[in-house]
Formats: sequence, C-alpha cells, structure tokens
Amino acid sequence: MDRRRFLLTSCAAAGGLSLASLGACATGAAPGRLDPEIAELQERTFRWFWDVTPHETGLTPDRAPSFSFCSVAAVGDALTCWPIGIENGWITREQGRQRTLNTMRFFYNAPQGPEARGVTGYKGFFYHFLEMDTGHRFGTTELSTVDTALLVAGMLFAARYFDQDHPDEAEIRQLAEAVYARVEWPWAQPYGDAYITMGWHPETGFIEHRWEGYNEAMLVVLMALGSPTHPVGPEAWTTWCSTYDTLSWTEHRGQPHLHFAPMFGHQYSHKWVDFRGILDPYMRDKGFDYFENSRRATYAQQAYALENPGGWTGYSDEVWGLTACDGPGDFVLDIGGREREFFSYSARGPGERDDGTIAPTAAAASIAFAPEIVIPCVKAIKARHPETYTDYGFLDAFNPTLTDTGGNALLHGSVDPERGWVADEYLGIDQGPIVIMIENHKSDLVWRLMRTDPHLRRGLERAGFTGGWLTA
Repeated sequence: MDRRRFLLTSCAAAGGLSLASLGACATGAAPGRLDPEIAELQERTFRWFWDVTPHETGLTPDRAPSFSFCSVAAVGDALTCWPIGIENGWITREQGRQRTLNTMRFFYNAPQGPEARGVTGYKGFFYHFLEMDTGHRFGTTELSTVDTALLVAGMLFAARYFDQDHPDEAEIRQLAEAVYARVEWPWAQPYGDAYITMGWHPETGFIEHRWEGYNEAMLVVLMALGSPTHPVGPEAWTTWCSTYDTLSWTEHRGQPHLHFAPMFGHQYSHKWVDFRGILDPYMRDKGFDYFENSRRATYAQQAYALENPGGWTGYSDEVWGLTACDGPGDFVLDIGGREREFFSYSARGPGERDDGTIAPTAAAASIAFAPEIVIPCVKAIKARHPETYTDYGFLDAFNPTLTDTGGNALLHGSVDPERGWVADEYLGIDQGPIVIMIENHKSDLVWRLMRTDPHLRRGLERAGFTGGWLTA
C-alpha cells in the first residue's frame, strides 16, 4: 500500500494575535545566530543528504542506510538543502550548482508515459517512489500529486537561488520552469468537481481519496493554482477549505486551530511558503494566519505529551513530538498488565494513533513556529536519549516504552532493555524539514527567495490570499 493512502487510513501558548500583529510574533522572528546545538544538528542532517544522494542523478533515497528506493519528495528537500549548504559554507557554490543541475537534467529527461513500467512519471507528475538505479517507477507505487508538488517546490527554490549569469545556473532555471510547466494539474481533478486526487495508478486509475481537510496539501493546491500552463481554477482552494470546519477545526488542548494529528502536515507547505501575515478568506475570518496555526499546533503537541493520556514512558513538556515515522513493528504486547499496540511506519499524532514512538523531526522541524519550546526539546532528547543522536543527526524515531519485544519480531531498529527501542534508519522526508526549517528560523533564506517566485505569488493570489508581503 502506498504511503499516502496508508497515512490516510491509518495550548499552553500565549494569547492570540490580532490581525494587526499577524506575522510579527516574536516566536517567528529569525534570530540570525543559532544555538550551537541546533547549528550542529542542522549541519549533521545536511551531511546525510549530501552523502547519500547520488551525484549523477540526484535520486535521494527514501531512507538510508537501506537505500531501498528514491523518494521524489526527498529530492525536493535535497534541492532546497544545497543552497543552504552553500550559504553556511558546507559546500561550494560550484558543488551545489552541479548537483542541482544533474538532478534537474535527470528529471527533465526521465521518461513519461501511461505504461506501468519503465517510466518515471506521467502527465508531468512523478511516481512517489523510484528505483535507485534507473529512476523508473518503483513497484506499484502511485503517481503522486503531493510528492510532485514537493519536488516542484524544491526546483522552483533552486531556480530562485541560482540566479547568476553562469550557463549552468541559467540551465537550472530553464529546466525548473520546463518541469513545472508540463504538469497537467487539471487532469488530477477527475471527480467532476474541484477536488484534486491524491494520485493515480496505471493499473487501476485514479485513487479514490482526494485532498480535503487541513494538511500538507496546501502546497499541492497552490502549485496547481500557480501553474503557468495548466492551472486549476480558484475554486480548487475554496472547495478544499470548505472541508476545514468538519474535518479539521478544534478547540482542544489550547487555542483554537486547524488540527492535523501528525506534525508533518503543519510543516511541509511551510518549508517553502512564508505564511506569516498573509490570509486567505477562511483564516481572515478566524483572525490569524497559517503560521500562527502551526505555532498553536506545536504547542498542542507539547500539551498532549504533558497530559500523556496513554501513559507512555518518557513523555514530558521537554520530550515530545508525534508525526509520520518509523516504528518498531506491528504487534500487541502486554506491558505491566496493560495491552499495548505498536506499529511500524505509520502516521502518529495527538488524538489519533499513538504507540509511544517519538520522532525528533516533529519538534525540530517546528523550530520556526515555536523556538522557545522546540530548542529545549531538541536538547532534552539529545541529553536523555543519546542513542538517537549520530553523525547524521537524529535517527528517525525512538520508543522508551518498548524495552522487551516479548518475542515479537522487529521490523525496524533495536531494543535496549533499559533505554527502549530506537530506529536504525534516517528518512529523507523527516530529515529535510529539519534542515530547511532551521534555516528559515535562522536566516529566512527559503521563505525570502520564494516570496519572489512569480508562480507561488500567482497561486496565493488566485487562492484569495492578501496582506503581508503580498502587498509589496
């Protein structure tokens, strides 16, 4: 089963902001200088991308060290990481430029078509997972609208960064425009309404599930609205937002906000889009922006850990964070007279699935939203769970509750009888948000350059966003 379909099926904060103060919240201000531990985490996590991504193709693996297949979304993160590495002095501009150009050329030239095998995509979209050697569709994975959007966003950012007259940088810009221009977004609206599908399989056609309710699909709809060649109508945004009240709005655990249980839904679109101070009609009615919404969701995660309704080991106001991540395996175990169910890779989040598995990316990639609680969390995880912190930053997840498998087979990681379970892999889509959101917190780099992208601006304006930097 593909990851997106699996995920689908599977505050203590201060007072609210006024409309006049939107985007000016102190917690969102870039400090310019990072805490040394956060700076180290960012560099180590960047090194993972640089070391595991093949130079000639740019096919960043979904996970390593297993290197099972490439994740198209992780490639979008990698393309965003290279300029961050240049700006921080970890690689040269020439190194980053060449890696970026190789990636752009690969995806531009990769075969597209309706066949089930031997192609990388269709109708301009790309398959969720690709074979590491050929770049062709991996297994029976879906043609993914969201993973395509994440890749395209990374390409558009690279095009904004590599703005010099050098012929390779000019080619990067041309290829980014060409890849984006050939995505046929209206084709992904097969339901007779404005909803965008999650994907398509050549064997069975369009996936039944559509994008609705607040989640990472903000970026999907914005990329579809901003297309210079195959845009969807503005009703795609209003139709999507029309599901917020029934599927997403909550007043539980702190301030009212749009809820999405796993934290990645509050992070992914924000990697490239600076939502501070800009509002669509829905959020204008609520009186705060999507950045503030993610700040409230971050505090709600901390509040959930402090409440700890499941009684899991290790949860506290300093150790928290639930999202989609690896887990020990799929089994039920009696621990201290209480039946506990554990999962392998799964979406996790407050009020939904929780098996005691904490993912450092849930907190670390929320640093731009609420650094005052994220930085202490990152430090606490490092101090209390040193087994999770390595040369490449944090391993994907850990679970202090599971200290004995009871004879059940682990699908990932290992168990220590005192410290519990810890993953043995890094996932690209969990590593990327850490590097990117730390940089947005520090220097505003990705947000600043993407504010100048005409396609993103067009998408936001067609969605009805006004105010803030859009007025400049």
